[in-house]
Formats: sequence, C-alpha cells, structure tokens
Amino acid sequence: MSTGAILTVLSNIPWGQVVENAPKVADGAAKLWGKVTGAPKSAGSAQGLDGSAATSAPSETEALRSQLLALEASMKSLEEQMRASSELIKALADQNTQLVQRIELNRVRLRRLSWMAAGSELVLLAALGYLMLRQ
Repeated sequence: MSTGAILTVLSNIPWGQVVENAPKVADGAAKLWGKVTGAPKSAGSAQGLDGSAATSAPSETEALRSQLLALEASMKSLEEQMRASSELIKALADQNTQLVQRIELNRVRLRRLSWMAAGSELVLLAALGYLMLRQ
C-alpha cells in the first residue's frame, strides 16, 4: 500500500470520535486493571483475618462461615470485574464498528475513483489514437 493511500485512509478516520472516546476506554481499562490486580490483595487480607482467627481454634461452623464470606467477597469482585470488562469491550466494539464503517466507505470511494481513472485513461487513449489516425 502506498504512502498516499495510507494517508488517505488515516485522514478519513473519525479522529474526533476516537479521541472523544479514548478517555472512556482508558478509564474502563484502568478500572478493570485495578480490579484485576486488587483482587489478590483483598483475598490475601481475608486470609490474614482467617489466620488470626485460626489461632483461637474456631469451630468448624465458624471456619465454614469465614470461608463462605471470603468466597462471597471473591464472587462480588469477579462480578465487578466482569461488568467492567463488558463495558470496556462494548466501548471498544463500538469504536471498532465506526472504524470499520469508515474503512468500508473509503474502499468504495477508492474503487469508484479507480474506475473513473481507468475510464479517463481510456478516453484519453481514444482521443490520442483519433488524433494520430487523423494526421
């Protein structure tokens, strides 16, 4: 692909919309990353609480209850991560759809331009041939 074609494609990308949506995508990615990296820390702190409770020899029901609470917290964290990743994926998919539509429009325009250039070339060759035969 020539440099001119690349520049034409890049000039037709809706950069205003891309730049407008970039903070939303970046915020979503940061939230998702924070939740993904923050999940092990919260699980570690829950284990720290379990470790201190283990020294006082909890009963079996207390141990199961603490495990249940830890699992519920982990499940809530995973649900939040899933929700955040779904929002991020939706934002990226919307941007991708817009870019694909623009690229398709550019492809159609380029095809039309190619046909018009080929037609103009044929007209010029015919005119040149007519002028050469006329002399």
